[in-house]
Amino acid sequence: MNEAATQAPTSARIRVFWQPGCSSCLRTKEFLTRQGIEFESIDVHNDPEGRAALAALGARSVPVVALGSKYTFCQSINDVIRFLDLKTKPTPPLPPEALVRRLAFVLEANARYTRQFSADFFREPFRNRNRTPAGLSFHVFRVAEMGVQAAHQIELRFEGFDEAPPPEWQAEDIARWGESVRAKLLDWWEHESDRSLSYDVPTYYGRRSMHEVLERTAWHSAQHTRQVMLMLESDGATVDRPLTAGDLEGLPLPDEVWDR
Repeated sequence: MNEAATQAPTSARIRVFWQPGCSSCLRTKEFLTRQGIEFESIDVHNDPEGRAALAALGARSVPVVALGSKYTFCQSINDVIRFLDLKTKPTPPLPPEALVRRLAFVLEANARYTRQFSADFFREPFRNRNRTPAGLSFHVFRVAEMGVQAAHQIELRFEGFDEAPPPEWQAEDIARWGESVRAKLLDWWEHESDRSLSYDVPTYYGRRSMHEVLERTAWHSAQHTRQVMLMLESDGATVDRPLTAGDLEGLPLPDEVWDR
């Protein structure tokens, strides 16, 4: 067992609340596993008692790591490290300019993949979560849009992650809207006066540096785009210019694409 694991609280007390398809949830569980920390895994999407336990804590979103009646949100691995008093450090984030480049590349790719889906499959729920390719491809772009909005001091609210595309929108509508989000990202970066992104912005898990929020936005969008590619393969399509490890290098992505 490594040093981080020996410094952790009693493993039987640790609970992780998560749901399938959630990128931050998968990342949190993989992180704890790599640290050698055992935990109770609670799927709140498929376990009503788990949902009730999460609500009893006072938390309204996942992922959450809990110790007794105390908990932390896991949007930042740093928060998990502090909460569990682990003697480890995450990999430093990429510089802001590199994060912008990767995010713009991911958004361009996601628009391309969105256009590849067959019409029927596009609206079908995928695997063990009620999320469709239409909803997920939209979500990738919405994550990026919310990241850009945070730079303008518009609060990053978790309810925004649950938004869905208008029911009348087809694949082309979502792809075109996503391309407009990409344009907003690049326009913001072109006019950003503080390219260190050291200033704080409001989020539902506290005020954070814009650099931290941008990193989360980039890897969050990238992870879900990996899932879009998986959906496309399930639709019988050959992914047009799939994202590679080199394209995503430096982003703190989970190892797995989808949490079963």
